[in-house]
Amino acid sequence: MTRLSVNINKLATLRNARGGNLPDILKAAKDIERFGAQGITVHPRPDERHIRYKDVYDLKPIVTTEFNIEGYPSNQFIDLVLKVKPQQATLVPDAPGVITSNAGWNTIKYEATLKDTVQALKAAKIRVSLFIDPDEKMIEGAAKLGAERIELYTGPYAEHYAANKEKAITPYLLAAKKAKELGLGINAGHDLNLDNLKYLKQNLCQLDEVSIGHALICDAIYLGLENTVQLYLGRLQ
Repeated sequence: MTRLSVNINKLATLRNARGGNLPDILKAAKDIERFGAQGITVHPRPDERHIRYKDVYDLKPIVTTEFNIEGYPSNQFIDLVLKVKPQQATLVPDAPGVITSNAGWNTIKYEATLKDTVQALKAAKIRVSLFIDPDEKMIEGAAKLGAERIELYTGPYAEHYAANKEKAITPYLLAAKKAKELGLGINAGHDLNLDNLKYLKQNLCQLDEVSIGHALICDAIYLGLENTVQLYLGRLQ
């Protein structure tokens, strides 16, 4: 079964735009779980423009499914993760001011940067996933670092899906094969939506988890949050 983890950053963006507590992030997380999602993802950034560090602490006791915290492994971020102890930490190579994640780790170039962090998180019994392009060398690097999973960056897949879905998915098939050979679990995320998710799942049968936020929340504006979660779960059957 491929698990659906819903990234609730965009709900926090909406709340922060007006101030106050609408939408209520804690209630939304509980409702998303009640609607069937198997995980909640947050990506706190240094400027706290959406999820705030306080939100992460507040979410920990109320999330009953898998809690996934993703972000750049700064000292502040690692301190947060070690205190909250989610089931999974996904490390992404985001620069501080980036709008959204747009590339995976170069696990060879940044081996020294990542190695101690990966080991510290694993020592705290937190599963470590590295955000990775569908590149076999980078996946080998992730395994060497001791990561337990990779999250395949699916931005290029989504970008080229409409023009040629067979060509778009080919690098991901090769990447998934290499990951499984190395004993890595496989997550995927970025720009996945109701149009392209089912094809990804059908072809990457080894897929453990997808993390989806922006498209799901946009769909929920028209379709309702409960119905939207159910539709995304249906694409993963």
